[in-house]
Amino acid sequence: MNIQNFCQSCAMPMTEESHFGTNTNGTKNVDYCCYCYQNGSFTKEETMEEMIENCIPFTLEAGVYPDENAARAAMLEYFPNLKRWKKI
Repeated sequence: MNIQNFCQSCAMPMTEESHFGTNTNGTKNVDYCCYCYQNGSFTKEETMEEMIENCIPFTLEAGVYPDENAARAAMLEYFPNLKRWKKI
């Protein structure tokens, strides 16, 4: 599968169908990943800042950013543009 969506909650690349979250009727939700969204609701109620802190170790492990400060700064800039955190 050649899909390149990013979770609109945690920004995880969703490159396989198994990465997608699920709606209440069991269908795939292409906006949110399986870690953030299951059965039609978010798996955890948290602030954007809490989400960023939870994501930092995963991005460092994947080599996306050189260090914690760079990861935090980039996410603080990017996350407000994601659907879950966007201020209307």
